[in-house]
Amino acid sequence: MSARAIAASALAALGLVIAAPAAAVEPPPDTAAVAALDCDRLSRTDIDTVLAHTTAPRIIAISGSFGLSTMDPFARFLVAMGYPADRIRDPASESWSYSSAMASSTLAGMLAWHYERDGMMPLLIGYSGGGNLVMRTLHELDGAFGNRIAVVDAMTGETLPRDTIVDPMSGSVRPVLGLKVPYACALATGKLPRFLFGQWTMLDKVRRVPDTVVDFAGLTIEWDTIAGTFPGSDPYRATGTAHVRNVALPATYFHTDLPRTEHLAQNPLTRAWIDAYRPGAPPPPLAADIDTSNLLHAADIWYGVARHWCQAAKARRPLEGPL
Repeated sequence: MSARAIAASALAALGLVIAAPAAAVEPPPDTAAVAALDCDRLSRTDIDTVLAHTTAPRIIAISGSFGLSTMDPFARFLVAMGYPADRIRDPASESWSYSSAMASSTLAGMLAWHYERDGMMPLLIGYSGGGNLVMRTLHELDGAFGNRIAVVDAMTGETLPRDTIVDPMSGSVRPVLGLKVPYACALATGKLPRFLFGQWTMLDKVRRVPDTVVDFAGLTIEWDTIAGTFPGSDPYRATGTAHVRNVALPATYFHTDLPRTEHLAQNPLTRAWIDAYRPGAPPPPLAADIDTSNLLHAADIWYGVARHWCQAAKARRPLEGPL
């Protein structure tokens, strides 16, 4: 045995422990810095120096039907733009995205479970068939398919024997039914697949946005034969107070290619374009030799995500842990 090993054994026998240097803990931002943020006009500095040190809402990114095109690349794009990976990955499986085959009652129950634990409602991003699940879940929360929704443990998938939660904001007991999602979007979701897949109950609901979401964005390719959408197709409409935006994507975009967005965060020019994007007032065009595929919906969804991350940070203290 070497002299070093003998010395180590002796120290262990004496119960002596040499502590490793403590990892530096970065202090949370001043609450004034969070309060000063303009959530409608966030800069890259705002995200990297302020929001990055606050607790972010969980994002549930839902893939298309049959998992042919998953939302994994889009989830990784959000992380590359600065969103915390642990607030996107499925806490049970570590997957980047969720299956659109999930029942809307299950997803609604999971939203309630996360809200009760985190103090923040998750954000919903659905692509193709995943967008249909987003819409069905919003209608589920609105009571379209029943008068009660059971809480679902997102770690185990177990349906719990209760349909109420303790609201972390008020401290009072309330039903899952009627919970409101801050932000949701449906990307390339059309009525044609609902008809082909026999999803009859959603035919009259897939374009109607209920009051169980605050801000909703419907992003549609103008000529999308898979979704069955064409210029002038039925737009998303609020049934009440929800703020709804319809975004027409270029006809050059391909339905099955839409989640591919990681390259946009890796290129400094497209990344800056996305950071500067504001709905209705896009930045100047980029050079022709830059890959801008999928740029518009990537920028629009990132804007919505960052905006609601900011609003959640203002509503609670920085780095406040789960309740």
